[in-house]
Amino acid sequence: MDVALGGTFDPVHDGHRRLFERAFELGDVTVGLTSDELAPQTRHVKRRVRPFDERRDDLADELESIADGYDRSFDIRTLEEPTGIATEEPFDYLIVSPETKSGGERINDIRRERGYDPLDVVVVPHLRADDGDIISSTRIVRGEIDEHGNVLEGADGRNETGAGTGTGTGTDTDTDTDTAADTS
Repeated sequence: MDVALGGTFDPVHDGHRRLFERAFELGDVTVGLTSDELAPQTRHVKRRVRPFDERRDDLADELESIADGYDRSFDIRTLEEPTGIATEEPFDYLIVSPETKSGGERINDIRRERGYDPLDVVVVPHLRADDGDIISSTRIVRGEIDEHGNVLEGADGRNETGAGTGTGTGTDTDTDTDTAADTS
């Protein structure tokens, strides 16, 4: 079976690892990684995103260790548009997060229009940090949590420029999964 998922993955965290694990349980994996142009457009919260090459290299390291455990292969491709690679023929499954499930439905509509079979859309639940909020790359970049969801001592919701952006209310919906196939 061939599995697709997509995202920005900057930085990779345990929520992403859960997506990757589920994908490799199902088959060989193709990850669409948002291009430098697309990545900023997919953010709910404006923040710096590292260059594509850096994100790709870190992602490859993560995927390699997981793929080996399942004796699976993987490929990383550039996402230039939100619906990405999943509208192409060879896939069987699409891995999404809860808020991108509707994007998976949109992808299946496009696939039907192109004469392809729809994908089985697999929704992987969010992982929660120690404080009960969703683990997200944005929260990591802000210094609120680490990649495993541990609340950082003295975390005050400050972003990398030092300007306060966190609300502390748990309403941050930026889970870095804003494109239709974007599950990062």
